[in-house]
Amino acid sequence: METWEKYFDVMLEVVNKVKTTQQDNIKKAARILADTTRNGGIIYGFGTGHSHLVVDDAFWRAATPANYCALLEQSSTGSFEITKSYEIENTYNIGKIVVDYHRITPNDCMIIISNSGNNIAPVDAAIRAKEKGIPVIAITAVEYSNYLKCKHRDGVKLKDVADVVLDNCSLIGDAAVDIDNFEMKVGSTSSIPNIFLQNAILCEMVDILVKEGFTPDVYYNGHMAFMKPECADHNDKLVDKYFYRIRNL
Repeated sequence: METWEKYFDVMLEVVNKVKTTQQDNIKKAARILADTTRNGGIIYGFGTGHSHLVVDDAFWRAATPANYCALLEQSSTGSFEITKSYEIENTYNIGKIVVDYHRITPNDCMIIISNSGNNIAPVDAAIRAKEKGIPVIAITAVEYSNYLKCKHRDGVKLKDVADVVLDNCSLIGDAAVDIDNFEMKVGSTSSIPNIFLQNAILCEMVDILVKEGFTPDVYYNGHMAFMKPECADHNDKLVDKYFYRIRNL
């Protein structure tokens, strides 16, 4: 078997494990999102390092809810000066500052992504959110998190703080494939199930709301907006609706 095929097989196993083990938690998380949306709240996504890719993926994106806001704290995303960002995401109070700066309220909710669940900033964000009564959904690798020595001075990891924990079933070390005569595994395992999980709970949220007679705000694809004036008008109205509520919009 080719190495690329091994990677496909490992990732299909990971995603299938998520599908078969996380059904209840997906529904619980979607219920939080649905209640937040029905009550006019904002869904805030937060992740540092490579986990920020997950929240960026759902922000102002085709087929995603317009009340989703990505909290992209540039100093901790690794989008630039990436080795410095590791130090930032392990600095105390960064997560607290992000929650407070964006004026997140108990009417809103947070999706916090951290594969290890062990870095300081996402844990601090979860702690601050819970202090303020804000519902927290965690996307993390539970087995990997259990394996790691705890960094946080409070002795907690992300999974210990969140209201709902979605296990991405990522492998210990976040690596997929062994190669003969090469010491380490290659191919990350966390981003794909993280994005699967986030999209799954957003889709389930929309389904819940529609069944309950509530119409959520969802963007059309930009190319559909380019071709169809009614789609462009729909998207423009959603931008106007949320422009002064979502700082990054």
